Amino acid sequence: MSGTGDPRPPAGATPVGARRRRHRGLRITAWAAAGLVLAGAGGAGYLYTRLNGNIHSVDIDSALGRDRPVKLGHGSMDILVLGSDSRSGANRGYGHDSGTARSDTAMVVHLAKGHKDATVVSIPRDTLVYRPACAKPGGGTAPAVRQAMFNSAYQVGGPVCAVKTVEKMTGLRMDHYVEVDFAGFKNLVDALGGVPLTTTQAIRDPKSHLDLAAGTHTLDGDQALGLVRTRHGVADGSDLGRIQLQQAFMKALMDRIRGLGLLTSPGKLFSVADTATSAVTTDTGLGSVGRLMGLAQSVRGLHSGRIHMVTLPVRYAPADHNRVQPIPAKAAQVWGALRADKPVPPSAVSGSAADRVDAGKVVRPGHQGRE
Repeated sequence: MSGTGDPRPPAGATPVGARRRRHRGLRITAWAAAGLVLAGAGGAGYLYTRLNGNIHSVDIDSALGRDRPVKLGHGSMDILVLGSDSRSGANRGYGHDSGTARSDTAMVVHLAKGHKDATVVSIPRDTLVYRPACAKPGGGTAPAVRQAMFNSAYQVGGPVCAVKTVEKMTGLRMDHYVEVDFAGFKNLVDALGGVPLTTTQAIRDPKSHLDLAAGTHTLDGDQALGLVRTRHGVADGSDLGRIQLQQAFMKALMDRIRGLGLLTSPGKLFSVADTATSAVTTDTGLGSVGRLMGLAQSVRGLHSGRIHMVTLPVRYAPADHNRVQPIPAKAAQVWGALRADKPVPPSAVSGSAADRVDAGKVVRPGHQGRE
């Protein structure tokens, strides 16, 4: 998910809470899994088999071996969620296929002990980080780089290198991995019948094929993809501002899922679950309907008001203002809070370059009745 081109100045970190109770999922992973719970419980074994066959998974644990942070053991869970900008296959309509892909959207989703609270940390794609040596999917090894763009890890070594880079950066072991590409994201939104939201100003960006007047809309898959990819249509044109739009869209997506009543509509439920399982790539630990069901059951008590969204605290790189760098002391506060299974303190994100843009105020959830 996300856009093209280089980033620029400021942007914002935004604590995000929503309202209401009974939110049954967490982003794409858990709400899709919640659908699988009921679909599998309906007794139709062939449906279960079909959904199971949809899922593509990668054996990250075997690839990384023992060179990883230890499991924390206090009941929390960390999931790396990536949006890939691949232009191959069904994604060719979104640009030239160079044969490679990068992670255009990256989030560390931390489920606290008991899975009734969550923190989501967005990592800007253009953050300069230490990228460890990684095996290339086609053979050979990509050498370690002291300062590489974060999204290049996926490009050189796929999901395994992305996970390895995040673990070196955070000191956190990623318990699971979930990836969605352009086409998958678009299809998910269309399967939901669109996502209602309100724009407080017009958003027009030819680069992401987005043209929205101010007002309330129900975005289809193409429009939703344009919104989460745009960086030129709102605020300062930075990647940090785009992250705020993505976080605001996710609130609207959560409201849409809750409002549709998927858990009481088996036909609609299966349609969404079929699309969702086809849209994601996971680690082998989540690579079956049964395992996704287990995750869904573990987050049933989580609702959107208990989800806190922040952006990794960064500053603009002195040598290139189109790149950002983590602010060491503040980033350490963020990752330290997650390792300790505590909320990220406000002091960790204040003063970041991601604390200066109000792009998130341009979008808010739209009103919808229960269908």
